[in-house]
Amino acid sequence: MAPRLKERYKTEIAPELMREFKYKNIMQVPRVEKVTVNIGLGEARENARAVESATADIATITGQKPVVTKSKKAIANFKIREGMPIGVAVTLRGDRMYEFLDRMLNAALPRIRDFHGVPAKAFDGRGNFSLGVREQLIFPEIDYDKVDRIRGMQVNIVTTAKTDEEGKRLLELMGMPFTKERG
Repeated sequence: MAPRLKERYKTEIAPELMREFKYKNIMQVPRVEKVTVNIGLGEARENARAVESATADIATITGQKPVVTKSKKAIANFKIREGMPIGVAVTLRGDRMYEFLDRMLNAALPRIRDFHGVPAKAFDGRGNFSLGVREQLIFPEIDYDKVDRIRGMQVNIVTTAKTDEEGKRLLELMGMPFTKERG
């Protein structure tokens, strides 16, 4: 069975975007291409278990085993040697990506304390969106008792949209709670 958000995209979101932006072909309609989730681990140089713990957290949240990212060069000021593990990252595509987005939009983001929406300014100029999450505990899959340290994570949503306006509208229709502009 296809993910709920994917079905909604095909039946409601794509036709709405076609109408709004007056696309002539269904292939012009922006869609989410991939979602990357990563955690930077500055503490990995002192705490060897940090990588294992972050790997377990991301695997639990996304349902996919992450890749350990290693430093490309040595930076003496940060006490980092070349090849040291400095983070974990996972790239989601297809059904897993839709499942993750659905959980993030409908279960995780509403659990953030004093949440007023995500900033609409976090687009890159080409319709892609970046979201920083302060703690992994907002995801219901994470067991609070097993967390050794609260870690933030970066969620990047890559779309096929040509402009920020198209990308924002796509994410809005998917249920992304953007903050209301004050002005």
